[in-house]
Amino acid sequence: MSSSSVAPPAKPPMRDALVAAAFRLFLERGYEQTTVDDIVALAGVGRRSFFRYFPSKEDVVFPDHEGCLADMTAFLAAGDPQCEPVRRVCDAARLVLRMYAENPTFSVQRYRLTKQVPGLRAYELSVVWRYERALAAYLRGRYAGRPDGTLRADVVAAAVVAAHNNALRSWLRSDGRSDADETVDHALGYVQDAFGAGSAESAAPAGPADPIPGGAPTALFGGPVEHPDDVVVLVSRRGAPLWRVVQEIETAFGRA
Repeated sequence: MSSSSVAPPAKPPMRDALVAAAFRLFLERGYEQTTVDDIVALAGVGRRSFFRYFPSKEDVVFPDHEGCLADMTAFLAAGDPQCEPVRRVCDAARLVLRMYAENPTFSVQRYRLTKQVPGLRAYELSVVWRYERALAAYLRGRYAGRPDGTLRADVVAAAVVAAHNNALRSWLRSDGRSDADETVDHALGYVQDAFGAGSAESAAPAGPADPIPGGAPTALFGGPVEHPDDVVVLVSRRGAPLWRVVQEIETAFGRA
């Protein structure tokens, strides 16, 4: 076969090309110093093409979460109504870790970048919140009719997310070299033991909520409110991204 008949390598899809260009620039120049114009120039496309795929520069850092969230939601909806609900949400969380593990280099680069940029950390919090709400919505349906159904759903969903994130961070700190499946299985095992079928908590009857020690109210991001009568009112622009709202709340509570 002559060399003239060999087809040139296929170009990556435009969405992937934009992500690759963005991260190359983020690593070379820094996130804050890179503009959307810089990204599209390197990718060889126009600004309109960028915004067709990504609403903002922050979104290009997390290009895979929308699809993963949709896959996780579909996975939960397709579950057998007789399946054990805690095991089901633990399996759903494994889909997220698998998404990270499919591209260790990219995932580790994003982890390092997110640690350096406060705005990206706030954005990531909004992404985590959406996963947690999806898990809680499924569990609320499964626990409907129980006196503590909503409380149990929210607590289990939060526990699954916390265990998953612990495993994810451990894997990322190893630069993606440790066994991702073994790490997440170990972490989610705690949730299964605490809340799954046969656990002491699962068999315990619902009781009244424990009072807050001393009756002190608690701030949204943890810690007692210094003055019980204080009220914080946050005004945000309609349509503002959730990560920006989270960042403003953290600032209001002095946690930025």
